[in-house]
Amino acid sequence: MRTLRIIASTLTVAILATSCGGSGSGEEESAPSELTTGVTDDSVVIGTHQPLTGAASPGFVHVSTGTRAVFDYINDNGGIHGRQIDYRVEDDVFDPAQTMDVTRDLINEQEIFAMLGGLGTPTHEAVIDDLNDEGVPDLFVSSGALAWDSPEEYPYSYGFQVDYSKEAKIQGAYIAENFPDDSVGLLYQNDDVGPSSHAGIEQYLIDDIVAWEDYDPGVAELDGQIEALKDAKADVAVCYCIPAFLGLAILQAQSVGYEPQWVAPSFGGDVEVVTELITQYAEGTPAEDVPPEAFTDGLIITSFLPMAGQSKDPWTTFFREIHEEYNEGAPFTDTTMYGMVQATLMAQLLMEVGPDLDRETLIRTLNSQEWEGPGLVPFVATEDDHSGYSGVMVAQNHAGEEPEILQEPRVTDSEGGEILPFELDRPGPDEVTLHDGDH
Repeated sequence: MRTLRIIASTLTVAILATSCGGSGSGEEESAPSELTTGVTDDSVVIGTHQPLTGAASPGFVHVSTGTRAVFDYINDNGGIHGRQIDYRVEDDVFDPAQTMDVTRDLINEQEIFAMLGGLGTPTHEAVIDDLNDEGVPDLFVSSGALAWDSPEEYPYSYGFQVDYSKEAKIQGAYIAENFPDDSVGLLYQNDDVGPSSHAGIEQYLIDDIVAWEDYDPGVAELDGQIEALKDAKADVAVCYCIPAFLGLAILQAQSVGYEPQWVAPSFGGDVEVVTELITQYAEGTPAEDVPPEAFTDGLIITSFLPMAGQSKDPWTTFFREIHEEYNEGAPFTDTTMYGMVQATLMAQLLMEVGPDLDRETLIRTLNSQEWEGPGLVPFVATEDDHSGYSGVMVAQNHAGEEPEILQEPRVTDSEGGEILPFELDRPGPDEVTLHDGDH
């Protein structure tokens, strides 16, 4: 039905154009078809929903600032095929009801060409049907839920970050190999994050897991969950948490004398953000006298992108230079780079499409080739696979030092397939065309 509607809309535009020409009113322009909504000769409108305020905003607010910085850099260097990127960011407060409101506004009133990096599992689930029903490219969703990789049901939606099951599989295998005699406790967000992560980590640790504790992202309290992990004597605590709750968990554990080996996923383990949050949470408590970086010292993190602390990585250097020019005064974090990579992929795609830009050509182009850039593992976007990044490395934070790489990147699937080492021949920033000035 969606295809028929698109064809009908295109035919209507063609008929209108023909009839206008036949009546001698050739100077009139027909309305743009839904294929080119948001595109003019000199601009393209890209929208997103983000938690700029509310419980999830700490850390995640940096995603859109990173994206905007790269788009500003691109616009200042000539744009893409003569077009400036008009980036529209709407605050949904990480509330699905508000996500629905702002997304409808982006589609119907602001007439975006595409959605980029809409953030959150429960929030984006609330709008994915609308985006696909309207034929809006829904690119690089900021969540590891499996729903974005459903090309038959959602042909316009594409994942970005490694999905929760793949990441948890690699974490589980690493923990099983390197902490073979330790018991494991899980703390996880009570949405798709939990079941998807369990499906991965339990493949390797089902007999070692002694506690499963969930939390509600709308309730900033973890006392009971941390006590349960402590009572279960979990030596390793794996926190499938957003940064605000990872910071809260680490601080609460310290306050009750519980010191496990903390393990965090890519979407929650932004060390700079978590450390800053711990500083805030510790005010007025005995913990305020402890150097905040001590709480995250030794934290094990998985990542599919280079980290902000990896100063020798050429993409980190490139993004830091852009950040210092366009985000002056803001912290440069892993989450900032997350948004910058999304913008980089979008720019590569727009450059490859060429000057004749429409939604269907964008999707065909996205599906047609391998995309290489900042990521540490392959990025998958084909007609049959919309999964995004396909694996992670394992790193450990050491206060005041660069992250230590404990395990080089590995890739896997979301089910029972093998976990395999993978060495990616990544292009440098000078080898990737992002704007007209690169020609």
